Amino acid sequence: MSQRRLFVTTALPYANGHFHIGHIMEYIQADIWVRFQRMQGHEVHFVCADDAHGAPIMIAAEKAGKTPQQFVADIAAGRPQYLNGFHIGFDNWHSTDGPENHELAQDVYRALKANDLIETRTIEQFFDPEKNMFLPDRFIKGECPKCGAKDQYGDNCEVCGAVYAPTELKNPYSALSGATPVLKHSDHFFFRLSDPRCLDFLKGWTTSGAVQPEVLNKITEWIAPGEDGKPKMGDWDISRDAPYFGIEIPDAPGKYFYVWLDAPIGYLASLKNYFGKTGRDYEAFMADPSTEQYHFIGKDIITFHTLFWPAMLKFSGRKVPNAVFVHGFLTINNGEKMSKSRGTGLSPLKYLELGMNPEWLRYYLAAKLSGKNEDVDFNAEDFMLRVNSDLVGKFVNIVSRSAGFITKRFGGQLTQSFDEQGTALLADIRAAAGGIATHYNEREYGKAMREIMALADRVNAYVDQHKPWDLAKDAANDARLQQVCSVLVNAFTALARYLAPVLPELAGKVQALTGADLKDWRNAANVAAIQPYQHLMQRVDVKQLDALFEPPPAPEEPKIVPGGEEIAPTISIDDFAKVDLRIAQIVKCEAVEGSTKLLRLTLDVGEGRTRNVFSGIASMYKPEDLEGKLTVMVANLAPRKMKFGVSEGMVLAASHADEKAQPGIHVLQPWPGAQPGMRIH
Repeated sequence: MSQRRLFVTTALPYANGHFHIGHIMEYIQADIWVRFQRMQGHEVHFVCADDAHGAPIMIAAEKAGKTPQQFVADIAAGRPQYLNGFHIGFDNWHSTDGPENHELAQDVYRALKANDLIETRTIEQFFDPEKNMFLPDRFIKGECPKCGAKDQYGDNCEVCGAVYAPTELKNPYSALSGATPVLKHSDHFFFRLSDPRCLDFLKGWTTSGAVQPEVLNKITEWIAPGEDGKPKMGDWDISRDAPYFGIEIPDAPGKYFYVWLDAPIGYLASLKNYFGKTGRDYEAFMADPSTEQYHFIGKDIITFHTLFWPAMLKFSGRKVPNAVFVHGFLTINNGEKMSKSRGTGLSPLKYLELGMNPEWLRYYLAAKLSGKNEDVDFNAEDFMLRVNSDLVGKFVNIVSRSAGFITKRFGGQLTQSFDEQGTALLADIRAAAGGIATHYNEREYGKAMREIMALADRVNAYVDQHKPWDLAKDAANDARLQQVCSVLVNAFTALARYLAPVLPELAGKVQALTGADLKDWRNAANVAAIQPYQHLMQRVDVKQLDALFEPPPAPEEPKIVPGGEEIAPTISIDDFAKVDLRIAQIVKCEAVEGSTKLLRLTLDVGEGRTRNVFSGIASMYKPEDLEGKLTVMVANLAPRKMKFGVSEGMVLAASHADEKAQPGIHVLQPWPGAQPGMRIH
């Protein structure tokens, strides 16, 4: 088999938060495929990067009091504990804000422009007069034009599900400042994806086998002409106006590339950065016709990766992907959506902190994944059953029931003379290599795992038939015992090689135990000797699973003492310093439609913008009593999504633990002279 040259990526995570379990599933899927390809002797370059640009990053950095670059760097610093923890072996991790991406994105744009595929159009867009910036859809809020629900985003309603343009919102306001946005005109740049050249290329590329059939069905709907003869997808607005954290558009002051233009180019930039470190010629590698390019992505970003991305590459004179592999979402316990508050989320970091074996999860996901765009469900009971039954009960037990006899009775030496049955069993296991390889190559991991475990069942039947523990009772059976156990060690080693892409750490232990080269898929040499056996894998403990899905503890009922509540446990000054208390001015206060308890407060905390905070104080205060007053708020509390909108902090108020004895809620007010933004020490 001639060596292939592969360039493999996963979708870039947005650099505004830590990895979630969906990221880890995708990375594991790709990592298994990459490890298998390397076992075939192929050259593989596996890279990723942080998606670092866009208004959300810019705004989040501002809130955190950091530059966007520092904000992204801090997020990136937390990546290795996840990647190393789950044995995900990227060759390079980069950032779309790296110099390589700035250069490549601008080069792609210039090539598209030279190809007459960039067009300038004047658009009408909401503008925040206080922040002095055009607002992305997700930073415009208002009343849904369909159902009237308040505090809905500028692109869709989370109450009725309606989809609309931001200009259709009723009573719109800026989520950044609370100001009423105004419509302003701006010149934007569009990639002419509806150009006949692009459409003809996409029809050919998408039907070439580059996408799965179920994905092709969806793409066909987008590029097929509608009643007006034009494709549904239309052209693509690739520009944004300053202020914006991103890559500047050449010869267009104040204009930046929309984050989704430079994000996929980040794949190329990460590879170029990696080759720069290793002394490899990036241009020569990408120009080589034998180089193959593959992307693993989730089904929520199909449009960008199967339409815009290949067309950008094609018409900027670059290599187009050989295939885009699309997977579904990960659900929990029979299709339930993840929810931290209900304890139905699966935190990858908590999984590792509990000491759970990362290869349990790698195996379980592999057993559920296919080459199709299908959702994968993590079921706790099924997880424990598959790991304990398959990995430990069927697979590891083969060697645990045979290796000890080899080391204790035969000095670790295996015989090379097998009985007829053992010879046939080993021949069948080794003959399965081609079919299992096909499953791996086609990402049909579930089929591969089932075939491997079916072979393990056959080996265990051989164990039960020949009962090495009984043979060991009589020294006269030593030759037969050595023969049976040698068959078992060789069978186990062959199965470990088949599982190596999924279980790289365990494969390393087996390689140390047997001396066999498990990095070469085609190696079928018999094991000559083994080292003393050490336990390879523990079973899943139900207590670990219970802890993994344990919901957050409910707040304890306060103990009532004569003065109100019992004093809370002692904290250190460091604990107190974590709570950022600020003077806030109540710029606006209004009742919340549909609630008898809440008031909506618009607060100025000295940030150059206002915050939206919901407070359960309507029983004590009228809105007009609070407007213009100063109060105290927790400024660094994580935003909380409520039925009526997002609350961006907490106003401090006092109340008695026994409401019947002493009713009332009293909002804290600072002494005269305090100013918005002052911190309470």
